[in-house]
Amino acid sequence: MRLRPCPRERELNLLLGRGQWPQASPDELRAHVDGCRACQELLVVRRAFTHERNRVAAQARLDSPGALWWRAQLRRRNAAIERISRPLLGAEIFALAVCLASAAAYAFWLTRRGFDWLAWLGDIPRALHLGALVPNSWSELPGGIWMAVTAGAMAALMGGVFLYFRSEKH
Repeated sequence: MRLRPCPRERELNLLLGRGQWPQASPDELRAHVDGCRACQELLVVRRAFTHERNRVAAQARLDSPGALWWRAQLRRRNAAIERISRPLLGAEIFALAVCLASAAAYAFWLTRRGFDWLAWLGDIPRALHLGALVPNSWSELPGGIWMAVTAGAMAALMGGVFLYFRSEKH
């Protein structure tokens, strides 16, 4: 086992890197490589790596410039949309918070003035004439059931509207 490299390895490596081996090499270097095991190993390894690099480079198929340009434009547009949508999401959250605070303040104000919420919610089915849409046996159910049905319908409706406006396909 040798601890020091061959003094001619550097020269051989330089010629191999330039692709000038063995055409532009001096005769004494070729004779040295024939007798030096370290230089022969370097030659074998460099040729194997060069051959593999050339093989892989020949297999690489680049897309057309038009497709590359189109993908770059698409990425740029998506990045711009993402940058713009961040403040919009913040504005939507702020608007929702303001609406909820306003509704809570209004409900508190109505309660302080003596508004009866349970009577009002129980009266919603009669005000909307929902009795015409359901069988007579259902109309005798207590008002709490109607309140639950109405709240569920409103939640489903608002959820659908929210999802519609949050999707990017509308």
